[in-house]
Amino acid sequence: MAILSHQFHLFLRTPIPSSLSTARMDPRKPLTLSCGASRNDDRQEDYLIDAEESVGDGFSFSGGKYSDGPSPSDEWFKQGKIVKAHPVAGSGGKAKDPIFGLAMGGDSQTEPDVFRWFCVERGSADNPSVILVHGFPSQAYSYRKVLPILSKNFHAIAFDWLGFGFSDKPQPGYGFDYTLNEYVSSLESLINEVATDKVSLVVQGYFAPVVVKYASIHQEKLNDIILINPPLTAKHSSLPSTLSIFSNFLLGEIFSQDPLRASDKALTSCGPYKMKEDDAMVYRRPYLTSGSSGFALNAISRSMKKELKKYVEEMRTKLLDKSWKIKTTVCWGKRDRWLTFDGVEDFCKDSNLKLIEIPTAGHHVQEDSGEELGQLISGIISRRSSIL
Repeated sequence: MAILSHQFHLFLRTPIPSSLSTARMDPRKPLTLSCGASRNDDRQEDYLIDAEESVGDGFSFSGGKYSDGPSPSDEWFKQGKIVKAHPVAGSGGKAKDPIFGLAMGGDSQTEPDVFRWFCVERGSADNPSVILVHGFPSQAYSYRKVLPILSKNFHAIAFDWLGFGFSDKPQPGYGFDYTLNEYVSSLESLINEVATDKVSLVVQGYFAPVVVKYASIHQEKLNDIILINPPLTAKHSSLPSTLSIFSNFLLGEIFSQDPLRASDKALTSCGPYKMKEDDAMVYRRPYLTSGSSGFALNAISRSMKKELKKYVEEMRTKLLDKSWKIKTTVCWGKRDRWLTFDGVEDFCKDSNLKLIEIPTAGHHVQEDSGEELGQLISGIISRRSSIL
């Protein structure tokens, strides 16, 4: 029976202390670790434990033997583009990791002046614009089933928030601190960049209060808002344990670097969604290629834990206010394991919001019932447009 053999190369960026060096150790060469016995044909495969900065930083799979062919993540990236929006605050110094204070690799650094956002567009730019806002934690990829449907009659745009997916993930303290107020102002910058006319906004989950606050300042810019499983009641004003764990001291910093916890578990524990491996590869990719994704997740989790209650209360107040003129619809996946449906129906009646229930979907409706959601969004906006 053939037994596989692998070699591991550990590239050391800092010199080996003299106290640890031996006569056989050359600090100028990579450390090779061998394990197992060789194949019968003596072939060997090399794996790079620490990739070059050009493909990631820290413990990275993208520089090693992770995939022989094109990955689903690469294919998704090819469908989008980078949009620059929102000025970088601060001194513009090189980011360092918060644990050891070491300079981080290229994927953890931002441009000195303006942030880079990853956006995917479908449909003609001459059609009315619909901007799809993903939830926490997720990516624009979650709307992959919705985009083709909306593209028939609309200019549909999905983007990755700062800190997620393929967008910039600035280290907290180096231009962006992941507060909810910063997300409001950065959303304004992005919308101004990608849409010159009035838009409709679709937002899922815990970023709904951010979008509603933006909308309250720019009601003249919006046609419609569609809220997908937003935190609408007082019971919704705290994060579930699956997400709040990322805000914990030390433990949160460790768990936020785990792609299975940060992507797979976060997306599948809140409803019936069963993640396919190809989809999982897209969601895991940011955490496999750079520690910056985990640091961003840790930072936004802390902000959410601190500010979510206040933002939910503000959102409820704004939606109940008689001065709220934006046509607003709530789409609710009834199998949401994070946010209870109790009180949602009453709130929608009190605030005169249209409520559409989707019995088979969970918290991430666009994952569970993407095609159905696309048809609902198209119908809601089309009817409103014909009335206007």
